[in-house]
Amino acid sequence: MPRHSFRWFIVLLLVVLAGVLVWYKMRPKEIEVTVAQVTRGTVEKIVANTRAGTLKACRKANLSPSVGGQISVLNVDEGDMVKKGQLLLELWNNDLKAEIGLAESEIKAGKTRAAASLLQAEIVQREADRMQQLISDNAISDQDADKAITEAKVLQAAYEAAVIEMATNRARLQVIKANLERSMLLAPFDGIIAKINGELSEYVTPSPPGIPTPPTIELLDISCFYVTAPIDEVDAPAVKVGMEARVIMDAFGDKHFPARVSRIDPYVLDVEKQARTVDVEVQFINNEDGENFLAGYSADVEIITAVEENVLRIPTQALLDNSLVYVYQPQDQRLREKTVRTGISNWDYTQVVEGLQEGESVVISTDRPGLKDGVRVKIPTE
Repeated sequence: MPRHSFRWFIVLLLVVLAGVLVWYKMRPKEIEVTVAQVTRGTVEKIVANTRAGTLKACRKANLSPSVGGQISVLNVDEGDMVKKGQLLLELWNNDLKAEIGLAESEIKAGKTRAAASLLQAEIVQREADRMQQLISDNAISDQDADKAITEAKVLQAAYEAAVIEMATNRARLQVIKANLERSMLLAPFDGIIAKINGELSEYVTPSPPGIPTPPTIELLDISCFYVTAPIDEVDAPAVKVGMEARVIMDAFGDKHFPARVSRIDPYVLDVEKQARTVDVEVQFINNEDGENFLAGYSADVEIITAVEENVLRIPTQALLDNSLVYVYQPQDQRLREKTVRTGISNWDYTQVVEGLQEGESVVISTDRPGLKDGVRVKIPTE
């Protein structure tokens, strides 16, 4: 080969190599994307709370004596389980107990006086009856008969007065017992002592009107629980009592507890610097779930307002602008932009009414830069 021809060959080879290098660097780069298949399944429309809800015991009683006084008996500690009617706390009330003893003695004495009056009245009444018979026989004067009859009436009135006095003493005893009960705290239901604000010998006073004070004893009924949570006012019309729901609590990780809407507040809560909300209560379907619950847990609620079963669905994250998806074409490893018509959706899945077929793959990593119709992509292998 002549020397000049060899040089031209070398130059041409370098130009080709340079062109290949430029093409390699300038070629469209493949985008790595993650895809998911279009499948059939269930899609639920969900309404969720706007702020964390609260797990509450089914009943709570903030108990305080209705009168002021010094605590003389405290039969419980925090965490104790108590039964309905059990004495929890008692104020100093020895004076009332003494009055009860006095009233009971007076009632007994009144019974004795009434019995004696009755016997005397019966004796005199029999005597008056004999006098009546003697008058008929003209054996005695009318004056003697009137005296006997009047004495019988006096003793009968004395007996009736004794009976009335005894009834009055019984009523006074009931008043004293009612005042005694005001100095005691009894459990209104079975439950657990959550909090005690007071100790032996401390003085407690009832709350003045309009000035709330901490209750002496807080009692919780933990045989069942419910969750109260706020939902946005826009979502409130779709929620109805009886709808199925799910409760998720941070304390139990991703576990879902089945529940049902039991109450919807009849008004919108307007709190400064917060969105307007409506409080919703949901009760757990399985009371056994509450064995490890503690009142006060934070909780989230998902209320199921609509359900579509056995429908085409895609992950919600694959949807752009509520109607666009990128479909992966395996034959040329490129993306195709498609417009779809959707139905109900939630955070996980969206129903596809039209535009996709079962088995197609859609891109779910929609945050990748460079995504567009026709771009070449690659799917990472696990």
